[in-house]
Amino acid sequence: MDLQLTGKIALVTGSTAGIGLAIARRLAEEGVAVAITGRTPDKLAAAADKIGGKVRTIAADPATAEGAETLVAALPAVDILVNNLGIYESKAFEEISDADWRRFFEVNVLSGARLARAYFPGMLARGWGRIVFVASESALLVPPDMIHYGMTKTAQLAIARGLAARTRGSRVTVNSVLPGTTRSEGIEDFLRSVASDPEAPPAAIEQEFFAKERPTSLIQRMIEPEEVASLVAYLASPLAAATNGAALRVDGGITPTIV
Repeated sequence: MDLQLTGKIALVTGSTAGIGLAIARRLAEEGVAVAITGRTPDKLAAAADKIGGKVRTIAADPATAEGAETLVAALPAVDILVNNLGIYESKAFEEISDADWRRFFEVNVLSGARLARAYFPGMLARGWGRIVFVASESALLVPPDMIHYGMTKTAQLAIARGLAARTRGSRVTVNSVLPGTTRSEGIEDFLRSVASDPEAPPAAIEQEFFAKERPTSLIQRMIEPEEVASLVAYLASPLAAATNGAALRVDGGITPTIV
């Protein structure tokens, strides 16, 4: 299927590994001129090699106001903005400090809000654009051991829906995707941190995680980054023109349809 994206310019944040890297690669395969961001030049260079095609690296961290300014100065306009930058951890609510709340909000929420604020007006003026927030099923089913993370993902849905309401009559769309637990760099360490036996084989740890922590998953496995990337690429394309203000699940059936 031709997604009709050749010649478009995209920015994907949090794009040196995992979901972000898969999204950047998928867009590049469709002929998009992709820009990726990160804090470490070596990781950016390695990611660019994996993506291939027309890829630009920008060493900037939109989780800070200064980093966002640097990024926008280097790339003043984009057709597609994918806000994928995010962090997560398992932590008991009573142990989540004020600093933790602020850090998660800065990285997971403000990074995307800053970039949307910078690029959204230009999209409206040009009459075409796509913004996609990579949220999580945790926005709807907040894990009791990740309440600060779930809060940020719910906030992303609110921003995306509010921005979508401002696109009325234009060819700009703003949507969210809600991945389930996705295979990515560091996920094994996370699963081990919540496993009953951290020394068990990875397959056994994954099986236990879904049985105990994500019992409503219909596929009972981790999502592959490429599976999320395919949905994001479609949303970024002209083919998805009628999908706006939506929160689309790519969670393996974790979230009940009544939510």
